[in-house]
Amino acid sequence: MSSLQRTPLYPLYADFPSARCINFGGWDLPVQFTGIVQEHYAVRKQAGLFDVSHMGEFIVTGTDAESFIQRMTTNDVTKLQSGQAQYTLMCYENGGTIDDLLVYKLANEQYMLVVNASNIDKDLEWLQQHLAGDVSIQNVSAETALIALQGPAAMAILSAVTPENLHELPSFHFIQQAQVCGSAALLSRTGYTGEDGFEIYCSAEDAAAIWKGLLAVGAPHGLVPTGLGARDTLRFEAKLPLYGQELSSTISPLEASLGFFVKLDKGDFIGRDALQKQKTDGVPRKLVGIELIDRGIPRSHYTVHNEAGATIGEVTSGTQSPSLKRNLGLALIETSYAALDTEVWVEIRGKQLKAIVVKTPFYKRGAALT
Repeated sequence: MSSLQRTPLYPLYADFPSARCINFGGWDLPVQFTGIVQEHYAVRKQAGLFDVSHMGEFIVTGTDAESFIQRMTTNDVTKLQSGQAQYTLMCYENGGTIDDLLVYKLANEQYMLVVNASNIDKDLEWLQQHLAGDVSIQNVSAETALIALQGPAAMAILSAVTPENLHELPSFHFIQQAQVCGSAALLSRTGYTGEDGFEIYCSAEDAAAIWKGLLAVGAPHGLVPTGLGARDTLRFEAKLPLYGQELSSTISPLEASLGFFVKLDKGDFIGRDALQKQKTDGVPRKLVGIELIDRGIPRSHYTVHNEAGATIGEVTSGTQSPSLKRNLGLALIETSYAALDTEVWVEIRGKQLKAIVVKTPFYKRGAALT
């Protein structure tokens, strides 16, 4: 018997004989259903369906819920109206990142936090350690499934299985108690691919019916089930951070170029003093895009050097971009080397290969594909 955790949709992976699962943070998840590049292109050109039920969901309620979340996160939760979502981060006192997450305002005094799967226990413990006032936290991860429908055809596909007017739903807004394939769900116009799309939160019991219903309706639109491999290449091209690579306990949101989501003027929050000092003094390291000029592909943890051979940082993520056919990486390097067009060298198998700092994100929605 596998000791790995499995999502409610795991039995349906068997419908795809070429699906291949891997251990992803203790979860038995599909890295691909047919092929990573094929699935990547489907999301960029038509649509892909992702099982992301391994993500964690916490319901935070109480008269002090807003002030509690405000103290625990870097963004300004007081700006949210009911039906709106917000990207934010939790930090340690030293500015290092505990996690990046989404906050959904379900109602006054009720929120949903969506956290990374590998951080569920750590995040919950951290939040509970800092509880103050009238606040309660309920971990509903086990009974909640999450399906992501992403790509240019996502709107047409989802519109065929819900009576909701999705065209009037702005980005980072959501509809509660929507009907999807005959089941109740929370429909959110969010995603992790750089494309338009939706994330569908439903009960674990309803997940299979929604998954099957979307695949059936989406088939004429080119919808395909999509695994973790393409999820990673898609988010990488759009410069969306992955916790454990672009963010960690030793990497601050400012170093990861996520300063937009850090509201230093909102009042006190955990990590604010350290982040304010980084903002004032300037961050010593910065996340940049690099492109290899020499032949090779930058990969996570490859070291980056200056012309003299001194180590100036490391690659956090890298691949040959399926959309652009360029050998690209994200690298956390000393800020003095972060200017566009700066030459740096990536060490690959003992060789120093020339690269150049390039503009990010590498891909923007609607760009021509090679």
